[in-house]
Amino acid sequence: MCSAYNARMTSPQAANPHPYEALTPDTILTALEQVGLWPSGSLLALNSYENRVYQVGMDEGPPLVAKFYRPERWSDAQILEEHAFALELAAAEIPVVAPMVIEGASLFTHGSFRFAVFPRRGGRPPELDQPGTLTWLGRFLGRIHAAGATQAYAMRPAVDIEQLGRRPVDWLLASGALPLTVRAAYMDVVEAALAAVQSAFERCGGLVLRRLHGDCHVGNVLWTDNGPHFVDFDDSRMGPAIQDLWMLLSGDRRERVCQMGDILAGYEDFCEFNERELHLIEALRTLRLIHYSAWLAQRWEDPAFPPAFPWFGSEAYWTERVGELRDQIALMLEPPLWPV
Repeated sequence: MCSAYNARMTSPQAANPHPYEALTPDTILTALEQVGLWPSGSLLALNSYENRVYQVGMDEGPPLVAKFYRPERWSDAQILEEHAFALELAAAEIPVVAPMVIEGASLFTHGSFRFAVFPRRGGRPPELDQPGTLTWLGRFLGRIHAAGATQAYAMRPAVDIEQLGRRPVDWLLASGALPLTVRAAYMDVVEAALAAVQSAFERCGGLVLRRLHGDCHVGNVLWTDNGPHFVDFDDSRMGPAIQDLWMLLSGDRRERVCQMGDILAGYEDFCEFNERELHLIEALRTLRLIHYSAWLAQRWEDPAFPPAFPWFGSEAYWTERVGELRDQIALMLEPPLWPV
């Protein structure tokens, strides 16, 4: 679900469904030359659907990574807020991959495209079942969140029911993406699910929101012998701390309780955690599932999507989503994963 969670829901006809048609290899290379970088001509497309990301060989020095933002998704101000946060973290020696600053700028424009350039950082997915890994990750997430709490985003939205639940559902209704045979069943269950999400947020009381990574799953953490580094802050938002923790959990309930304990053992060395936020784990998962389906529907006219997601959009797909949301309603009624 990389980058799916943060896709802005626009009207069904508002965005160009083929925004990357003009992003040719020549365009990419010329864009980099425009900012004083000299590519060798070697391009490798990296795994990204919301944006387009390329490893670019350079005439001198190691390859760089160029990220071309999807038009009409974020404003310049929203992108620059994300860049500023990543650069702030990097300056504090927190292991994140921040954009390069070239002649005082981190966001550039070429033709109809905005882009940023990043140093290439290698690594492998973290082995979360290895002793100490989750605690190590927790320490760095605690540092990220301590920094994230020092000021708020002014332009980026928050992790909330409106942005990640109701707006995607409204978009699905307006788009006609739901087959008529499952439309009523899906709408009934999604309304019940959103009501359960609302109840979960109410059980937490007043939440402290902070700047987050926003999409902290294992695909956005690279591991080396020196430990983790965090990549792709494209989904960064204001939100509760648990948003950056729950996607690192897996397995049965007992395993997830132990994993949360390991994460918090490191996290609370640097940042206090409000245990009431544990009520939100399944609520946040529910919002992610709803938003993901709407994101796929919204992007379906992009030629990159049908080959990558051939199972999407059928009656069987939406029937499975109905069952999935029913399961989530039940899970939201279970007790939180209190660490032992």
